[in-house]
Amino acid sequence: MPAEAQTRIVLRDVTPEISQHMLTDLEKIPGVQLGDFLLQFELDEPRESVREIARKELRETPDIVRPAIEELRRLLEEDKDLLVPLDSEAWLVRFLRPCKFYPESAYDLIKRYYGFKLKHSKHYEGLIPSKETNVFIQNVLTVLPTRDQLGRRVLVLELGKKWKPSKCSLDEVFKGCVLFLEAAMLEPESQICGAVVIFDMDGLSMQHVWQFTPSFANRIVDWLQEAIPLRIKGLYIINQPFIFDMVFKIFKPFLKEKLRSRIVFMGNDRKMLHEYISPKCLPEQYGGTLSIPSVTGGQWLELLLMCDKEFSAINSYGYKKK
Repeated sequence: MPAEAQTRIVLRDVTPEISQHMLTDLEKIPGVQLGDFLLQFELDEPRESVREIARKELRETPDIVRPAIEELRRLLEEDKDLLVPLDSEAWLVRFLRPCKFYPESAYDLIKRYYGFKLKHSKHYEGLIPSKETNVFIQNVLTVLPTRDQLGRRVLVLELGKKWKPSKCSLDEVFKGCVLFLEAAMLEPESQICGAVVIFDMDGLSMQHVWQFTPSFANRIVDWLQEAIPLRIKGLYIINQPFIFDMVFKIFKPFLKEKLRSRIVFMGNDRKMLHEYISPKCLPEQYGGTLSIPSVTGGQWLELLLMCDKEFSAINSYGYKKK
C-alpha cells in the first residue's frame, strides 16, 4: 500500500510540560500516523540517555544551568534594541544549549540570529508554512521520521532530478530549510543532539548548477556558521556527479574550518554513509533497513501548517524597528 494511503493526522493535547517549549497557546499539536509510526514534533523532556549527552557535552547540570539562565536574561534585559520572550526559560535554554551554557556566547548567538534575520528580512518577512507550501509539495525537502543513532534529526535535500528550478527557486528551498530548522529548535532532544543534512545530488545538471550564485552561497554559509541556534553536526553530500565540483567551488571561499570539516563527500559509497548514519535509521533508497512508509514533503507540510501560529510568534521577536 502506498505511504499516502495509510497516513492520517492525529492531534495530541498540549500539556503544561509541552507548552513551556512553545510561544503560543496552541491546545493541540499535530502528528501524522504512518502505519505503526507516529511522525510528530517531539516537545517532551529529553530521555535519560539524551540528558546524559547534555551533561557530558553541554555542561547541562543544575548548578550551571540556573545561573546561566539568570545571566542571559540580565544581558537581554539590558539590551534595549531587542524584543525577546524573556519570561520563557525554555526559549533561553534554546540558545544556551548550543553555546554549552556560557551566557555571553548565547547572547552573542541571539544577536547574530536576529541580525541575520534583519539583514535578510525579505526572506524572513512573514515566513510561515502556509506561505511556503510549494517547496514541500515539490518534495525536494523532507525530514526522516526517525532520529539517527546519535539522536540527531536528519534533513534530506534532493537537489537533483526531483528539483525543477522553473517550479521551485533556491530561495524557496532556503525558506523551507529555515522552517524545518526553526521547528527542530523547539525540540529539546534536537537542541541537545543537533541535526545532520543529507544532500542527495543524484541527477544534478547544468540547469541546476546555474542557479547557484556567490551571494546565495554566502548567505547559506553565513546562516549555517553564524546564525543557527542548532548544532549542525554533519553535511553529507551523496550521489553527486562530477559537475557538483562547480557548485562546491562557489561555496568554498566562505567556509570556515569547523564547518568545512563537517562536510563529507560520499558519492555512491553507502558503506561510508553508514559509518555516519546507522542503516537502521535510513530508508532502503540509502541502503538502510528502516521499514516504514517514506515520508513526503507534503506530509511534513500538513504538520507545519497546523503550527502557523507558532511560526508567527517566532517571527514577532527580534530587533525593534527603528
